[in-house]
Amino acid sequence: MIVIVGLGNPGRKYAKTRHNVGFMVVDELARKYGLAFREKNDYYIAEWRLENKDITIIKPTTYMNLSGTAVKKVVNEKILKNLPESLIVIHDDVDMPVGKIKIKKNGSSGGHKGVQSIIDSLGTKDFIRIKIGIGKDPYQDVSEYVLSQFTSEQRAKIKEKISEAVDSIVVIINEGVNKAMNIYNRL
Repeated sequence: MIVIVGLGNPGRKYAKTRHNVGFMVVDELARKYGLAFREKNDYYIAEWRLENKDITIIKPTTYMNLSGTAVKKVVNEKILKNLPESLIVIHDDVDMPVGKIKIKKNGSSGGHKGVQSIIDSLGTKDFIRIKIGIGKDPYQDVSEYVLSQFTSEQRAKIKEKISEAVDSIVVIINEGVNKAMNIYNRL
């Protein structure tokens, strides 16, 4: 069993903001494979089977800073003993240029409150992360920046990188995280 988590904030107000790039990736994954999300407790869930592996995709509805609450419920139910390989979290990263993808195994939250919530809730840093750079504006407060929308130039780049992130998820599932890191961390 593999659990894939896209981080973001629920609701139309946040749908196209930088902080919701994790939601954008899992939405594209669902669209590409014809999956539908349904609401359950503190998250939206879609279930899938790829290469004889059961996969659960979730989008927490608890807002970013409390993402760990929803993730813990799913992890406890599905995969608690198989970390880190069985949990993939997709999120934005302000410390990377717009559109840069970096896959990593475990580590700190890097200041990302959604990731920190997951670490705190699970009591471990041992899970796979797919980080997507959203850049930052040195003249704008980080909180305001992540909750604002991409510029039109950034949107085109992010759309391409969302597709790459979806492809990287499939590589992780089929060939492992090390193979995915070798491919996508170099791009």
